[in-house]
This record gives sequence, C-alpha cells and structure tokens, in this order.
Amino acid sequence: MSTIIAGHFQLQDEIADARLALLSAGFAAARISAFYVNPAGQHDMHELGGDHDKSPGARESDEGVVKGGATGAVAGAVIGSATIPIAGPVGPVVGALVGAHVGSLYSLHKMKEAGEPDEDGSNVQPPRKAGMLIAVAVDDTAQEDKALDILRRLHAVDIERAEGTISGGDWGDFNPNSLPVPA
Repeated sequence: MSTIIAGHFQLQDEIADARLALLSAGFAAARISAFYVNPAGQHDMHELGGDHDKSPGARESDEGVVKGGATGAVAGAVIGSATIPIAGPVGPVVGALVGAHVGSLYSLHKMKEAGEPDEDGSNVQPPRKAGMLIAVAVDDTAQEDKALDILRRLHAVDIERAEGTISGGDWGDFNPNSLPVPA
C-alpha cells in the first residue's frame, strides 16, 4: 500500500494532459491510473446492482420488524385468548397472526428518517463526486508535494489523498463508496 494522490477533471483531454505532466515529472506510467467514477448508487458493486446490499437507511429495519412482530404476536395471542368463548380455539392463533402483522408494520419507525445521521457519520459527508479521476501512487512527501503541485497547476478539483495500490496503471483496490479525504 502506498499513498495515492487523485484529482478530478471534467474532460478526457485534461486527464491526458495531467498524465503527460505526471510522466514528465518522473512518475512511472504503471503508477498512474485514470478512470471514470460513476455517480453514487451506480457503481454496480453487488449482484443485483447498486452500491450497497441493503439501503443504508434500512440497516436496523430487520431487527425492528422481528421485535415488532414478536411483540404483536404475543399481544394478539393474549387478546385472542380472551375471545375463545366466541371464536373458539382459533382465536389465539388468529390474534397472534394479526398482532404479528400489525406489530411488524408498526416497527417500521425503527428505520432512519431522511437526513438522520448514521452513527459513523458516513451519510453526513458528501460522497465522492462522479467524473474523470486521475490518481498517482507516491513514495514519499517530496513526490506527494510534486503530484499535488501538478494537479493544482492543471486546475484539478476535489484533490484527495488515499491509501491503496496502483499496479500496471490500475487502482485495483479503489472503493468508490469510500469517503474522500481532501489533500
């Protein structure tokens, strides 16, 4: 793993100019990677598509549905037991089923409200912006300063610092969902 300095450009021609500037400054071609970052939600990181296997706002909904369903089933069975003289032995069963259903629906309040921050703050910081990205792996602070100078001089935006591996011109461990760390 090494430090990686990356910057966004609007056009492919700007990426080509940045690649030439980095090569002219002595950076090896195999340690430079350029690619397009898809918009958030379109990274297709999971089999069914998207960035996450579960909606970030629904992380706690499974737990809430189980708790609500169990509580509702118990309450429904108790109420259903009171109806045994009228409904017969089916009363507690029907009461438990209806109670479980109502309880699981009520439990949806466990889901996060829009804009409510996650415990780790990951939904408060804006995600990485879509667009053309060029990245270069650096070995030390002198190279880091040189890469930053080149990207700033060429008017890169959203310049960031990351840890990773660029090999053969491919940033193999790039995670588009990671929160960018400004450089």
